[in-house]
Amino acid sequence: MNSAQIQELLIRARQGDGAALGRLLDHYRAYLRLLAQRRLEGRARGRVDASDVVQQTYLEAHRDFERFFGQGEAEFLGWLRQILEHNAANTLERHVFTQKRTVDREQSFEFDHDEPGAIVPQPAAPNTSPSRRAMLGEAAVRLAQALETLPAEQREAIRLRHLEGWSLAQLAAHFDRSETAVAGLLKRGLRGLRNAFRGDENQDAL
Repeated sequence: MNSAQIQELLIRARQGDGAALGRLLDHYRAYLRLLAQRRLEGRARGRVDASDVVQQTYLEAHRDFERFFGQGEAEFLGWLRQILEHNAANTLERHVFTQKRTVDREQSFEFDHDEPGAIVPQPAAPNTSPSRRAMLGEAAVRLAQALETLPAEQREAIRLRHLEGWSLAQLAAHFDRSETAVAGLLKRGLRGLRNAFRGDENQDAL
C-alpha cells in the first residue's frame, strides 16, 4: 500500500468509513506487533502475547478515532504508537507486579529488589537508542511486513539479533542449537528479507 492509498483511506475513515479504518489498521498489524514484542521483551517474555496488546490497541483506535486530528501517515503512526505504548506499559506493570507477588510468596530470597525497573516499567529515555529510532516511520512498517513473510524461527532470530542485540551465544541457547546453526538461520532469514523487499519494490513500480 503506497502513501496515496493510505491518505485516501485516512480521508474515508474520517468520513465514517469503518472498513477503511480497518484496512489501515490491518496494514500496520505487523509493525505494531513488532513494537509490542520489543516493548514486552524481558520480564514479560513468555507471559504476555504481543498480539493481545495489538488487539487492545486496535479496539481503542476504533473507539477513539474521532479524537485523532493528524493529517497524514506519520501522525497516524505516532498516534497508534502512543496507544500501543500505553497498553504495553499497563500490561507490563500488571504482569510484573503479579510476578513480584508470586516470587515474594514462594522464593523471596531469589528476587533482586534493587534491580532497576524490576517493579514499574520506566518511560523511554529522551535520547532514543539507534535501534528504537530505526523502528519509527514508513521504512519500519515495510521491515515489519517483510519479516512477517519469513518462517517463524528466521523471523525471531533476526528480530532478536538485529533489533534486540542478542549475541550468537544467546541465540544458540534460546533455540537450543549450535552457533553455526544459528548463523545459518540468520543468513537464510536475511536472504528472505532481501527477496521480500525486492518483491515489494517491484509491486510499487507496477
